Amino acid sequence: MFSDQGPTLRELAVQALSSVEHGYDLLAPKFDRTPYRTPDRVLDAVTTALRPLGPFGTGLDLCCGTGAGLGVLRRVCRERVVGVDFSAGMLAVAGSAVPATPGGPAVDRVRADVRRLPFAGAFDLAVSFGALGHFLPEERPALFARVHAALRPDGVFAFPLPAPPPVGSRPYWALRGFDAAMRVRNALWRPRFVMYYRTLGLADARGELTAAGFTVGTVPLEELGRRPDGSPRCRLVVARRSRPPEGPGERDNPARGV
Repeated sequence: MFSDQGPTLRELAVQALSSVEHGYDLLAPKFDRTPYRTPDRVLDAVTTALRPLGPFGTGLDLCCGTGAGLGVLRRVCRERVVGVDFSAGMLAVAGSAVPATPGGPAVDRVRADVRRLPFAGAFDLAVSFGALGHFLPEERPALFARVHAALRPDGVFAFPLPAPPPVGSRPYWALRGFDAAMRVRNALWRPRFVMYYRTLGLADARGELTAAGFTVGTVPLEELGRRPDGSPRCRLVVARRSRPPEGPGERDNPARGV
């Protein structure tokens, strides 16, 4: 399915009826040959948007999968980048796909559940690509609090957030159909496979990140174009862990003037 080297329909069915962890273990060897991998044009646009927000020494990729986001971090961080995922299969593929290079930052992989990140004040930048749909709305506040704790003061948590498709369009019905199918699957089958595309909007992201202690801004990803009404097709959410204010009323700009 998808290509001669991609997973078969049977393989996708087995993966979809597994737990999230085991499903990705099964899919890992062929994941990069599916549409589920973040497209290069999105990775390039995020890289371009992140560079003016640095400099960054250390970077963390949440739910790194096969390493697409690690490639972004390797381009914008100088010292060390770390990918965290709870799928051993995905981490194994990431290890060969994104090796350390001479003169570049060290590249490490850690098997862990990002809801229990084993870091405190260790990173200048954290990113996530396409992974937030794996968390139910009630789980996100704790997740964002963990990310906040993993960052140094003035550290940035960034992720691309596409604009919702127009109501009634083909993408709109495709996403609604996928989410509806997943809800039916999870109501009838255990273990659950949590992956929903329509659980996080921009207003939700702002509110939940602000409650976790971030100052939140957005940067339009211009390389991905604009919608007919002139709004960006995709924004980079930029959540900055603010430094303690030095005086009354002082507050960091999360995008540093962008």
